[in-house]
Amino acid sequence: MFDLEALKAAVVDGEATQARQITEAAVQAGVAPDSIFSIALAPAMEEVGRRMQRNEYYIPEVLISAKAMKAASEILKPLIAQSGSVQRKGKAVMGTVKGDLHDIGKNLVVMMLEGAGMEVVDLGSDASPERFVEAVKQHQPEVVGMSALLTTTMLQMGKVVQALDAAGLRQSVKIMIGGAPVNEKYRQEIGADGFGADAAAAAEMAKVWVAQAGER
Repeated sequence: MFDLEALKAAVVDGEATQARQITEAAVQAGVAPDSIFSIALAPAMEEVGRRMQRNEYYIPEVLISAKAMKAASEILKPLIAQSGSVQRKGKAVMGTVKGDLHDIGKNLVVMMLEGAGMEVVDLGSDASPERFVEAVKQHQPEVVGMSALLTTTMLQMGKVVQALDAAGLRQSVKIMIGGAPVNEKYRQEIGADGFGADAAAAAEMAKVWVAQAGER
C-alpha cells in the first residue's frame, strides 16, 4: 500500500528507504508520476525549507531530507521525462565558482529548486566564468546562481557577472550569490541581483524571479 502523505513525511523526516518504497508502490498502483511529485515531493521540500528558515532544521537535517528526496525522485524523473507531463516552472543555472570545490550549499539550493519544479542545470564545482556564459547561451535560464565558501574564490563571482555582461547576456538573467563569505554588501559591489543567506532563502528568491518573468 502507499500513502502520499506518508511519502511527504518520509522526505521531511529523511527516511530514504521508506521514501523509495512508497514511491515504487505508488507507481506500481498506477498513480501518475507528476501527481506523486506535486502532491508529495514538492510540498515536502517546501516544508524542509520552512523548517530551515525557522532554525528547526540545519544543514545535517536538510542533507538527510535531500537524500530521501533523491531516492524518490530517481524513480520518478525517467517516468516524467518519458511522459512529458510536467510543466517545468522556470530554469536555473547553478554552480560553485572557479577554484572552489565546496558544493554542499549549492547542492541544497539545487535540490530545493528541483523540488519546486524548476529545471536546474548544475555546473558542479570549480565552474569558470566561461562555463557560466556558455550554459546561459545554451539553456537560456531565468536565474543564475553562484556559490563560494572561500574569500579567495568569491572574487570569481564578480568575474562571472562581468563575463555575462560582456557576452550581452546580463540583462536576460537574474543573478543570485551565496556562501559563507558572501553578504549583501558584496552583492551590491559586483552587481548581482540577490543574496541568499541560506539555501531556503535562495530557492525562494529564485521562485519569485521566475514567477515575475512569467508575468512579463
